[in-house]
Amino acid sequence: MGTIWSTDGLSLTSNFTPVLQLLDSGNLVIRDDGRNKTIFWESFDFPTDTLLPDQKLGWRLDVGLNRLIRSWKSSEDPLEGEYSFSLDPPESPQLVLRSGSRKLFRWGPYDGTTFSGGTTLTSSPLFQTMFVSNSDELYYKYELLDESILSRFVISPTGLLQYLTWKVDISKEWNLLVTFNSDPCDNYAKCGQYGSCYSLSSCKCLSGFVPASPRDWGLVSFSGGCRRKHELNCGHGDGFVKYNGLKFPDDPVVWGNYTNHDCEAKCSKNCSCMAYANVDVYGNGSRCVGWIGDLVDLKNFPNGGDEIHIRMARAELKSIASAKRKHLTVKIVSVVAIISVLLLSGGAMWYLGWFIRHRRKDHIGQTSKAQQSGSFQYVEDDQDSGFQLPLYDLETILLACNNFSERNKIGQGGFGSVYKGELSNGQEIAVKRLVEKSTQGIEELKNEIILIAKLQHRNLVKLLGCCIEGEETMLVYEYLPNKSLNNFIYDKPTRKQLTWRKRYHIIKGIARGLLYLHQDSRLRIIHRDLKTSNILLDSELNPKISDFGIARIFGTDQIQEMTKRIIGTYGYMSPEYAMNGHYSVKSDVYSFGVIVLEIISGQKNWAFHHPDHDLNLLGHAWMLWNRRRPLEILDPTVLEPSSGNQVIRCIHVALLCVQQYPEDRPKMSTVYAMLSYESMDLPEPREPGFCRESYNKKIDTSASDSSTVNEVTMTTMGGR
Repeated sequence: MGTIWSTDGLSLTSNFTPVLQLLDSGNLVIRDDGRNKTIFWESFDFPTDTLLPDQKLGWRLDVGLNRLIRSWKSSEDPLEGEYSFSLDPPESPQLVLRSGSRKLFRWGPYDGTTFSGGTTLTSSPLFQTMFVSNSDELYYKYELLDESILSRFVISPTGLLQYLTWKVDISKEWNLLVTFNSDPCDNYAKCGQYGSCYSLSSCKCLSGFVPASPRDWGLVSFSGGCRRKHELNCGHGDGFVKYNGLKFPDDPVVWGNYTNHDCEAKCSKNCSCMAYANVDVYGNGSRCVGWIGDLVDLKNFPNGGDEIHIRMARAELKSIASAKRKHLTVKIVSVVAIISVLLLSGGAMWYLGWFIRHRRKDHIGQTSKAQQSGSFQYVEDDQDSGFQLPLYDLETILLACNNFSERNKIGQGGFGSVYKGELSNGQEIAVKRLVEKSTQGIEELKNEIILIAKLQHRNLVKLLGCCIEGEETMLVYEYLPNKSLNNFIYDKPTRKQLTWRKRYHIIKGIARGLLYLHQDSRLRIIHRDLKTSNILLDSELNPKISDFGIARIFGTDQIQEMTKRIIGTYGYMSPEYAMNGHYSVKSDVYSFGVIVLEIISGQKNWAFHHPDHDLNLLGHAWMLWNRRRPLEILDPTVLEPSSGNQVIRCIHVALLCVQQYPEDRPKMSTVYAMLSYESMDLPEPREPGFCRESYNKKIDTSASDSSTVNEVTMTTMGGR
């Protein structure tokens, strides 16, 4: 029988015992079955159209092997197609998508953090990317942070670079999350030489350059690029101008470890060198990169991007210096005018300050009387003349909280500390004190003040007032003696007090509060950080939603919004928010579903552990549901639930809320109806998002739920 398939020639020892093994990673290896288990050949060195987690894209320098991925000829024909994606060349590595030998897209070189221009190829809460350079290898790869998601990176027969996850439901199909080369601004050399792409279909010449063909640019044909306003005259006063926020141009040359001054000098001596930059391409201190010849494939970034120094003619340098002098003159005239106005008005300002200070002292002396009589100073919202909030002075807060002593401290988090206090009239309060370096800034504090003060519902925490004085910024809430749900349900002695009836009461109360935020209030609010530590309990265990620092107001017809600043708590964030920054009312619904399962089980989702598997709480609940044993998730301290059917129904509703795709999740109005009317038919749930592996293996949770304030900040790739 003839040979069907064989590897390239292998250099094997005489006592080699070959074993063919398929690893869990998907890597097919031939290894020695002896003691050292040496691998002689592996399929990961010969990719097809797919890159799996931990698979390397790049070079084995010791044998000259370039590991790249190639498209199929068609979706039905696995023969090599026309498209390839590779890391090359080794001397100045960039990520390049080609059609044959023609470049279509390019990202690079590596700038110490990511490949220049490759904002969509950076790490996310789902995976982290790595670039490794040593004497034997030069490669790019990605590692999963959450192995509950099956994923792959693929180049399609049409040349699309796509990131896919497996949709485990009835359809059982690959779901597209990101297409990395979807931005037309990434088309290779779209704007020609010295032209930079600014938006989907617009190019601009760099400062100091003009269109090479104004007629073509007027017809939106930019490939001819730009020319200099003043031609270079090497050795006669040429210099360099710094440009920020750009994608590095193509064909970089890595020169080695030079200081910025020496790098400029090296480029200056070569009349063909058009630009230089200080960037650590290999991660080993190689900080000088030059560009020989005209600069092509530039792109502008409003935020971020890289810094590059471009050679300019002496005449252009003089023009820039002249413009700076004019700008400085305007600034000086403006400053002189402002100082004059300040001097003229100084007397009036001094008098006004003196008047306010004396009024303030009078107010402090009358504070306790004002509190008892219901009379306060107020903070008003400029955008709503009807909004007023009581303003407490600092002396009153210090007295109430015993100068913020540790004995009064009841919570700690990323936004500061929470203290218990008692006013002179006997009213107990909770004071949220924003720390100076808090992750919650003045805008978030103002946001929280306005939102909470305008929202009135029995299942939302009540804001009594605020204190903004000097460097101190604080919120004053009603004090809730049972603190947070987080403290109550995860502590064995206290959670024994939570009968099923009380747990069901808490679940419905949270649902009512969330329904009010999403639908019934005069504002439509997306909370974005719903979790057990942000659910407070009063003396009768009535739940109250708190912490609106990162909440967002939605328009009546608005469906979803996107952010590049992902803030929240891992384990409660929905997949679309954690991975892509998309949030909507369905994001809160997902968080609610997680909370319901935690209330029922008395376990944390991200810290759940079971001796028989590595599933998190969502995955465990899903497994028991499919095995028709849902009641096994119920907290064993609940000895006799009043209604097993009611428990099962709550589990059913929770699983509907945590489904992976937002369009599958119900709205809160439907959720509340499902909880309230047992006769209402419920659809079968699909697999939850983020359900397979326990989060406690991936995330440091030492302080993530210690108080009623936000703690964990996560950043995801910026989609376009």
